[in-house]
Amino acid sequence: MINPMLTPWFVAAVPLLGALLGLSIWSQPEKLKTWSVTVTLGSLLAVLLSFFTLTGSTEGLLFVLLLPLAASVSLLGQPVHRDHRLTWVLTLVFLGMGLGILTLPSPIGSIALALLLGFITFLLYWHHDPFWGPSWLGIGTYGLGTLCAGIAAMTGSAIASLLACMILLPLVPFHHGYVAALTRLPGSLPSFTVLLLPAIGLHKLAALIPPVSELETLPVIVLALSGALYAAIKALAQSRVRLLLAYGSLSFFSLLWWCVAASRTVTPQAAVFLGSLALVTAGLLLAWQVIRTRYGDDVDPRAISGLAAQMPQFAVLISVLALAAMGLPPFGVFVGFMGLLFASPLTLSIAPFVVAITWLAASWYILDLVQGLLFGRKRPDLRYEDVRQSEFASLLIVVMIMFALGLAPTNLFEGTPRSTDTGAIMESVSWNR
Repeated sequence: MINPMLTPWFVAAVPLLGALLGLSIWSQPEKLKTWSVTVTLGSLLAVLLSFFTLTGSTEGLLFVLLLPLAASVSLLGQPVHRDHRLTWVLTLVFLGMGLGILTLPSPIGSIALALLLGFITFLLYWHHDPFWGPSWLGIGTYGLGTLCAGIAAMTGSAIASLLACMILLPLVPFHHGYVAALTRLPGSLPSFTVLLLPAIGLHKLAALIPPVSELETLPVIVLALSGALYAAIKALAQSRVRLLLAYGSLSFFSLLWWCVAASRTVTPQAAVFLGSLALVTAGLLLAWQVIRTRYGDDVDPRAISGLAAQMPQFAVLISVLALAAMGLPPFGVFVGFMGLLFASPLTLSIAPFVVAITWLAASWYILDLVQGLLFGRKRPDLRYEDVRQSEFASLLIVVMIMFALGLAPTNLFEGTPRSTDTGAIMESVSWNR
């Protein structure tokens, strides 16, 4: 049996070692993809074997289970191509770093977080579009996040930690990094980082938010509610799918910020809501990847129609994902948010109005996107091909997780709270000042 002190290192080491070994088959893309998926499943097995020896944080151990699954579906949904080899290896590296941040003690996890954000900042710079202004804003935002994470690791500053949380779990006006990551990162990285970074943000926020007074949370509540409206309106105005999904998920993440700030606690329902929202966004990104694989990376969604009759499996899967993304029962987004809503005091009377607008807007832009793809006139100039086995598996796994998160009791994911370490004490003192 593994020593409980070494368990977090073991969980983090499996994907990192897998990434290193994968370099030996770098010249064989098909084998490298198969190996990468196998490593993510091995990482999930390592988590399951170590589950009862891992010390859970306030929000529970749900993310430790979901990250290997998210990495697996992100890899499965990508076509085999030489250009994707680096992103497959990086997905394993990010998985190992993410598991380490979630399970290792605070100083080590904070250092790993600074390294992770620095790595993503470099990738955004590498793949940035110099003619698209938000690309530079994204680089700057994650650069700021790297700096804040480093300061928090060295000094335990609560302000730096809070800023890092606002960047990881995106909150307007610190959302540009998240939008850039979903739109500019290549291959399997967007559909994985959509869960990885917000999960780390909520994990860090869980230790930070309890000592905060009600008055101190008021600015965060205002930012969250205004950010939800802003992101919903931005999503309605988008014609590019990745931007639509980025702003759509941002509006729901803003509602999560409102609930956490209003209740000043992070509950298992918050973890279920975030995990469900991130995974359904990942599923829709993977569904869009199916379209891009067939019709090109820069395809206009308005140019694609009539897929329901020609691609029935794809039509069923994306329809279910759309229902989950709109926050309908019995999926995890609905269950998680209802749990949050009933536990959150209505500190501002405008909050129910914002929630309603956000939900109605999501119903509009998600349905409009899916309806445009599935129905309408069949185009004779398009080559219709239903989902391949790996694509079908990735989308089906996401759908099954959505059902599981909606039907499973939330206390199943509760963990044993961590013992208070030096960093947490310093944060509490900083807030009290």
